Formats: sequence, C-alpha cells, structure tokens
Amino acid sequence: MPLHMRNQLLAALTFGSCVAVIFFCQPVGAADSRLEAPDSLQRTLTQLEAEARPGTLGIAVSDLQTGRTWRVNARQAFPLMSVFKAPLGATVLSEIDQGTLSRHQTVRITRSDLMTAGRSQIAATFRGNEETFTVGQLLEAAVSRSDNTAADVLLELVGGPAVVTGFLRAHGIQGMRIDRGEDEIAREFQVSSEQRAEESKQTPAARHARLRAGYEAYLKDPRDRATPGAAVQFLRKLWQGDLLSSDSTRHLLTLLYGQTIPDRLRAGIPAGIRLADKCGTSYSVDGMTAAFNDIGILTWPDGHTVIVAAFLMASHASENRRNALFKDIAQAIITNLHP
Repeated sequence: MPLHMRNQLLAALTFGSCVAVIFFCQPVGAADSRLEAPDSLQRTLTQLEAEARPGTLGIAVSDLQTGRTWRVNARQAFPLMSVFKAPLGATVLSEIDQGTLSRHQTVRITRSDLMTAGRSQIAATFRGNEETFTVGQLLEAAVSRSDNTAADVLLELVGGPAVVTGFLRAHGIQGMRIDRGEDEIAREFQVSSEQRAEESKQTPAARHARLRAGYEAYLKDPRDRATPGAAVQFLRKLWQGDLLSSDSTRHLLTLLYGQTIPDRLRAGIPAGIRLADKCGTSYSVDGMTAAFNDIGILTWPDGHTVIVAAFLMASHASENRRNALFKDIAQAIITNLHP
C-alpha cells in the first residue's frame, strides 16, 4: 500500500476510534446514575444493620429482573423460629406431589398434641379430647396462621425435621437446617405448661434465671438456623417452580400471601405490591429478643419480582423499633428498585 494511502487509513482509524470512545464513554455517566439507586440500597441496608446493634441484622435481597443482589451478614446463620414453616409446607406439598399424602387426608389430633406455648388457634379453640383436621387445613393453619400445633403435627406426619432438611438438601439449599419442632424449641425456653406449673412453685428469681439460661442456650445452639442467602435461595426456587409441581407451587404461594399478621415487611409496602412471606419470632427475656424475622417475595403489577430475607438476632430494641426496622427495609427496597 502506498505511503499516502496508509497515512489516510491511519487517520481515519484514529478519528473513528476517538468517535467510538466518545460515543461509548458518554453513556457510562448515564449508566452510573441508573446504578446509583441500587448502590443507595446497599448503603441504606448497611446503615440499618448499624442501627440494629447490639443486635445482629442479616439481610439478603435478590432482584429477579436484573439479577443483582444486596447482602448484609447474608452468610451468617440466624435462628429460624416460625420461618421454618415455609420449608415445612414445601415438604408436605412435595409428599402430596409424590402421592404419599393428600390434602384431603384426615389427621386426628388429641389434647396431648396441643402446643400451649406460642401461637396456636387450634389449641385455643380445641374442644373435647380429640378433633380431626385435613392435611390441607393443617397446612393453612401452619403457614398462613403460624399455628404451632399444626406445624408439629405436620412435621411428625412427614417423618420429622430431618426429612425437611433432606428436602432442602435435595434441591441444593445448603444454608438452612430444620432440627426440632415447636414443642422442643419451647422447652428450650422452658415455657411449656408443665414447666410453668413447676415454676409457679419457685421464686421469681429462680424462674427468671431459668428463662435467661434458656434464652442464652438457644442463641448458642447451631440448630434450626438459616442464612439470609439460603432463605432467598429457597424462595427463589419456589417462585421459579424448581421445588414443587405448578399446582403445589401456587398453593404454597397462596398460603404465604395469606399471612398478614404480623406485618413486618408488609408495613412498608404500598397497595398494589403483593407480598408472599413468612415471619418468625422468639420469646423475649429481659428486653432481649432472640429472633425476629421475615422472608418474602415482593411482586409489582408489571411482574417485577424481588426476594428479601431479613433476620434480626439478639435484639435489645423494643417491639415498635423492631417493626419499624423491617418497615424501613421494605421501603428501601421499593424506593431504590422500583421507584
């Protein structure tokens, strides 16, 4: 190629490169501004984690539309409490998918099966020495109303906590484990009806010492825990239909949509956005709460879906402040991810 033609070609390439640099670099500023909101979400979640101290707040958020995630202490294991009823429900529905159980199958509950510690509408309204419920009724009670009696009966029906953990492992969920039912955990806190009767004979100081010992033992116990990241993974697999049949997936989501009390994350969500969630709460001792949780799937009318798991452990905050914290988490997600 003659020299003058090479010089002309070089000049053209150089000019074209400059134009390309200008063309492609200018939108980067615009892209940065679009990313500012998600970056702001991370800052807000980090700030909320600091405000929760000396309690420990763990959060994981996953935007299914963009694939982006935000995490604060998301690999730390937190006590599940009633959050475990969501994977329990999935395990029961998996048995139904396999034909080993049926929603219409009846289960006999006797007075000795009742859970008097914690929430149980079944125990509160129980009449006589036994009553019969369908598996479907127990599922609704356990998942939507967080009924402890229903949960423990279902847990026994599927074969125990190890079966629920096995279901999770079979679907690649490693950071969540179920080890005990509600009754056994209540005994950890020493609040069963028998123990209350026994404690009534003791001094207030002795009763308080036992409750405090139970609280501290529960916090140190590695059983019945999940990382926020694993909780998000569980909900994502549920939402995407990777855990259950389409019918069972819809049914479990309906039960999760049916939980409206307590309204932790829900308190920060405006009308028009749906939330399928499961909360979990421990007893409080000396103004300290071992576990205060909510995991859920947020869906906008346009189909935009965000999954969040928030776990608060060993909190010294009041119930109002804890509720406000979860409301702030939900509002931060909505403001930053779908303004």
